[in-house]
Amino acid sequence: MRKSFPINGVTNRLVLLLLVIPLTLRLPAAVNPRPFTIPAIWEWKGGEGTFSLTAQSRILYADERLRTVAEALASDLQTAVGLNLAVAPSKKAAEGDILFDYRQLKKLGEEGYVMDINRNMCVEATERGAFHAVQTLLQILQGSSSSLSIPKGKITDRPDYPMRGLMMDCGRKYIPLDYLRRLVRTMAYYKMNTLAVHLNDNGFPAYFHDNWDETYAAFRLESERFPGLTAEDGSYTKDEFRRFILEAEAMGVEIIPEIDAPAHSLAFTHFRPSLGSKDFGMDHLDLSNPSVTPFLDSLYAEYLEGPEPVFAGPRVHIGTDEYSNSRQESVEQFRTLTDHLIHTVESYGKQAALWGALTHAKGETPVKVDNVLMYCWYNGYADPDSMRSLGYQMLSIPDGMTYIVPAAGYYNDYLNIPYLYKRWTPAQIGQKRFEERDPQIKGGMFAVWNDIVGNGIAVADIHHRVFPALQVIAEKTWAADTVRTCDEWQQLAASISEAPGINDLGHYAKGVVLTEATVQPGSTRTIHHIGWPYRISFDIEAEEEARGTALFRNADAEFYLADPITGRLGFARDGYLFSFRHALHSGTKEHITIEGDQQETRLYINGKHVETLGPDVRLYPKNKPFKMIRTLRFPLASTDATLRSKVSNLKVEQEVQP
Repeated sequence: MRKSFPINGVTNRLVLLLLVIPLTLRLPAAVNPRPFTIPAIWEWKGGEGTFSLTAQSRILYADERLRTVAEALASDLQTAVGLNLAVAPSKKAAEGDILFDYRQLKKLGEEGYVMDINRNMCVEATERGAFHAVQTLLQILQGSSSSLSIPKGKITDRPDYPMRGLMMDCGRKYIPLDYLRRLVRTMAYYKMNTLAVHLNDNGFPAYFHDNWDETYAAFRLESERFPGLTAEDGSYTKDEFRRFILEAEAMGVEIIPEIDAPAHSLAFTHFRPSLGSKDFGMDHLDLSNPSVTPFLDSLYAEYLEGPEPVFAGPRVHIGTDEYSNSRQESVEQFRTLTDHLIHTVESYGKQAALWGALTHAKGETPVKVDNVLMYCWYNGYADPDSMRSLGYQMLSIPDGMTYIVPAAGYYNDYLNIPYLYKRWTPAQIGQKRFEERDPQIKGGMFAVWNDIVGNGIAVADIHHRVFPALQVIAEKTWAADTVRTCDEWQQLAASISEAPGINDLGHYAKGVVLTEATVQPGSTRTIHHIGWPYRISFDIEAEEEARGTALFRNADAEFYLADPITGRLGFARDGYLFSFRHALHSGTKEHITIEGDQQETRLYINGKHVETLGPDVRLYPKNKPFKMIRTLRFPLASTDATLRSKVSNLKVEQEVQP
């Protein structure tokens, strides 16, 4: 008879260990899941373990054409994680190194790349693809629990559509080049490659007493041929705009400049009234006037002729948006001018882009089709089926889905991110759905139209709308097929910043961002500003302050203890001054709190709510009402040296992280 013995104590643990070890050895190692990036990686083959950067890691380039990309990565790593890595030419990588190797990958195109992450990291790509690989690496590092480690695996990546970007209306609102430069870097971080700059436009006469002479209009470029044409409230010199185009090109972003005509042309008719239409309104050029075409030809020549043209990129947008079709004669004249401008642009070696209008402007006059890019924005103006049949290259920018018009009450104030993520791709133009990756659909964009001139909208307000739109349009134009649920994507998207070294939103972790026991006159801070929602509080022993004394300011805004006009608490940004009713009085002590979000700015004195500067409906005689937006992305960079009051116990708080 077989005896059995109880298994307990040490014997028990030993037997269990012997039973478990073989099972453990037979279990497969964990395979790394797809890392989160925007846009999503096209193909991921997960490996095991992580690749880590150390101070001994190097960034290597096997081909001189990739040196600039390698140096850009080194600079971004220094900015993003404080790691200073050597950059050197080499064809062999040691453990922990990053190697860029030049390859033409036919199946992936100029923008595709392969990134093999193992004991070292090897990127195979052209210059453009390698730059995209850098952004992928930086985003993975940002989302990693360890800022210097990323999961091992192999990435094969390429875009579904060659054009991915946005259009910015700089005509109705001046957008400084410094912001556009930062926007380009953010676009590049998200692999967007096209920024269309709308250089001229005008407001609606209904907001200006129905008077064309009073209605706002602007042309944003310096013009030596037509002195007086350039807007006085903000413009770009020819030299700086050309440099901007070339700087963007170095980051893989094409700038498409647009001169809009023959509608939206009030800037031209303000300058030369004889060009304006008496029948359709002064924002329309009179196409029966023989001076119109030579005027436009001279304008294009100024920016396109010569060995170093101002419009240095490969494409130029000729406008052609929303001209009246009430007379067939005018329609034919419109078509004649459209065809002429296409050929004018092409004569300088550029591809012409234009707004879709040829269904709206049906006629007999032929308009060039071959190698012309049409922005398809509204199917009633350009039926996409018809435009495709004619042979136009099409860019999807449907107005109801992708137009932002800040605080206007129509189109979108903010884009509908869940709708776009779940349902839109560039194959969707209005209600028409084409086959995905149709070769005639070159890509997709969204647009920012600053229609309501003078409504208080600041560049900060625009950017707050642009950034979430940029993320989702970047996602859906690079990879039309999503790999995550919308809820999961939105949650993860909130963790990806604008770009290394860029924080236009002014977002920080929830809680206290900055404190100062005493705010000294002439002091400076490393924090440029804080974005919405925020709370700023401080104690003050007031002294008589000169008007215009700013407690805090930066390049974009000022927060005044005594504003320049009323002498009360107030703030200014983008040419607007907003004043609270509260004024400081010498010898008084107060605890002041300012709270702000994307809708309003609130003032508290000694813990009591005093005033809210929110959207204010303005109505002037014979004018349409509009909302005046009175937000403030709070400046912090410096304090005026002329400050006399004693300010203490400064606390800057980020209230909620969106």
